[in-house]
Amino acid sequence: MRIIDTHSHIYAEEFDADLSEVITRAKSAGVERILMPNIDIESIDRLHRVAGDYEGYCIPMMGLHPTSVGEDWRNQLNVIKQQLTKRSYIAVGEIGIDLYWDKTFEKEQKEAFEEQLRWSIDYDLPVAIHSRDAIPECIACIRNVGVERLKGVFHSFGGTEEELREILNLQNFLLGINGVVTFKNSTLSTVLKQTDLSHIIIETDAPYLAPMPYRGKRNEPSYTVKVAEKLSEIYNVSIEEIGRITTDNTVKLFSVS
Repeated sequence: MRIIDTHSHIYAEEFDADLSEVITRAKSAGVERILMPNIDIESIDRLHRVAGDYEGYCIPMMGLHPTSVGEDWRNQLNVIKQQLTKRSYIAVGEIGIDLYWDKTFEKEQKEAFEEQLRWSIDYDLPVAIHSRDAIPECIACIRNVGVERLKGVFHSFGGTEEELREILNLQNFLLGINGVVTFKNSTLSTVLKQTDLSHIIIETDAPYLAPMPYRGKRNEPSYTVKVAEKLSEIYNVSIEEIGRITTDNTVKLFSVS
């Protein structure tokens, strides 16, 4: 089976002790690539180190995460934009709006998000969007900047049927599905039946959101298999077909071979 983990923070300190083993398990599970979104200026060196150690397999994105947007957000953006001029990335990410943890800098989050959306146009890159409790706000920002020129993924999608329709109406955006779809209290299985596999890619968000039966433990790329198994159940197709379609969607969006 073929799978690409389209959103994984395996450069985080949670993997310092056994990253090589994590990579080995991912490859054994059929994970062909691991795409890594940046968080803030403090994570850049870690991101680059793993991308260099596993060149061509662990592939970096560059962006400022919304929960890292604070009083110094403009300075952080300046540093991150400089990175985009120095090396190649497959996407601008992880960017977006988060109204779950803290709304103190909501205005600044929106400004930082729209600025980074404009970068994605300038560099002709897709975006990886964090939209926790903020899907309508993220969609409004996308429309402000220019929906016809933007493409990307709503990472860790867990929205309603109405929010699903609004995302699909953007035309060029996919849904990143991770371990949440396996949770017993999740309504995501029902929501996803309102669309088809052409709009879905698979992710982990490791080390977070491990699927059942690993919920509450550290997530890792090999667990994408559990996400694929659940999607196989939802859409009543083989797990191999899930892997093939979602991988093809990922290759098309992120231009990874």
